[in-house]
Amino acid sequence: MKAHRIETKLTKSGTLILEDLPFQAGEAVEIIILERSSQASDSNLYPLQGKVIHYNEPIEPVP
Repeated sequence: MKAHRIETKLTKSGTLILEDLPFQAGEAVEIIILERSSQASDSNLYPLQGKVIHYNEPIEPVP
């Protein structure tokens, strides 16, 4: 499954235009629309915190 995140705004008529998506013409996609809070800031887009884990050997256990 490929995932792509994009932010856009609705036009006054309620039209939503999506351009330059990384999918091929005719490919089936699923679209989920979420309202973005006006209080959301770029620093709060991904609120998960913790140690970054790099998988150099994907078949080995995580340290």
